[in-house]
Amino acid sequence: MLKAVNRVLLGLAGLALLVLGLAALAGGLDLWRRWELDPPSGWPWNGPDEVLLGRGSPAWWQDAGWWRWLVVIGVPALLLLLALWWLAVQLRRQRADAVLVDSGDGYGALLRARTLEDAVAAEAGTMPGVERAKVALSRRRTGTRARVAVALAAHAGPAGTLAGLRDEALEHARTSAGLDKLSADVRMRSARHRAERVS
Repeated sequence: MLKAVNRVLLGLAGLALLVLGLAALAGGLDLWRRWELDPPSGWPWNGPDEVLLGRGSPAWWQDAGWWRWLVVIGVPALLLLLALWWLAVQLRRQRADAVLVDSGDGYGALLRARTLEDAVAAEAGTMPGVERAKVALSRRRTGTRARVAVALAAHAGPAGTLAGLRDEALEHARTSAGLDKLSADVRMRSARHRAERVS
């Protein structure tokens, strides 16, 4: 659904920009006169010396009713809100709701992604040097992907922790869910502690 909306919106935006660009080009190069064509009535770009809004144009708005001002302000505001909504949808990652688990009976079962995330985070939290772990699963074209955020203790070794996550927590999740592969992005940071007073 999102892909279809993206294609339609991009197609309409591209078509509108193409028409405006061709109209400006035709007026700037004086193609209407050279090709002996009649521009549409009220067309602002008839020649290279024409401007889109001349000095006499604002006079029309002085006599306009309140609803015209509402349209002039409301329509661009609505378009701006729609554009911001569309941008937010694009930036939001596709979070997985459930993972299809091969149950061995030919039917399969749906496992809530939150359950698998909690299981991986709990196992990662028991590893040496890991104080906290948070996991989020997302859907990608290549399959399910895990984003793991780990808070390390001061004595922890990042290389050993990363190897443990890969070989234990993530591998256990992959095999238990019956996934062909489970790629992951791991972000590590040191855990914050309150300063201790030394006497």
